[in-house]
Amino acid sequence: MHLEPPVFRPPSEAFSLILQLTIGCRHNACTFCGMYRGKKFRVKSWDEIKKDIDQCLAQMGHVKRVFLADGDALWAPASLIVQTAEYLYKHFPGLERVSMYAGPLDILGKSPEELKAIHGSGVQMLYLGVESGNEDILQAIRKGVTAGEMVLAGQKALQAGFSLSVTVINGLGGKDLWRENALDTARVLSEINPTFVGALTLMVVPNTPLYQKIQRGDFEIPDSAGILRELKCLLENINLTQCVFRSNHASNYLPLRGTLNRDRDKLVALLEQAVSNPGAVPLRPEISRGL
Repeated sequence: MHLEPPVFRPPSEAFSLILQLTIGCRHNACTFCGMYRGKKFRVKSWDEIKKDIDQCLAQMGHVKRVFLADGDALWAPASLIVQTAEYLYKHFPGLERVSMYAGPLDILGKSPEELKAIHGSGVQMLYLGVESGNEDILQAIRKGVTAGEMVLAGQKALQAGFSLSVTVINGLGGKDLWRENALDTARVLSEINPTFVGALTLMVVPNTPLYQKIQRGDFEIPDSAGILRELKCLLENINLTQCVFRSNHASNYLPLRGTLNRDRDKLVALLEQAVSNPGAVPLRPEISRGL
């Protein structure tokens, strides 16, 4: 199978077959992200996709999960996504799940009928990068949507039947807007009420606009205590129903896991202990953190 590097996938897709429907990211403007800077966005043809799948069939035979990449995979025509998913399930009898990245503009650009058709073909989960719920931060990072549009995108995906995994980034407001980032992100997540939430910690990628902003002294990243304080504020103000929460990404100082709101008080108490009593709760060393 031919993959055009670099290739990225969510941590939970570590053992999935990665199949590129698109190359790069159509938006490709977020100031903190360097994932697809060197790629020109395009949608692969069905002949290319079918050739990749057929090669996997010849080499692997048995696949349980498939992740459809790259960054704006849902921007591909609904008919192409449906054709791909149906072909995968037909030729991999043991296939259990197909999932894909979905930018907010990708979801908003599809009709409810198109989304339901995609879900009906076997695409079960969408990964949505919310990043922040604060309008000023979303504008600063050039996300391309408002907080209200982000809520609409998340709700639209859930209404079509998808499981929705959302990521947010602690520290994205810097030291100046840490509270606003926590409170507004909690509000947006509560309004979406996704299936999964993953909290990441800001890691600065060289040669991105945000990196250049830091080099100029125009943005200051919170330290570990500040990040934990922000995450605590986020959890204190969130209101979710049976949402699986994780902060076990390599970027995070303190791996957490639970179900919200059921385990919220327990998680908040652990964060309070880590903030108020440094050293009482072991944190991931700075040298061990990564993307």
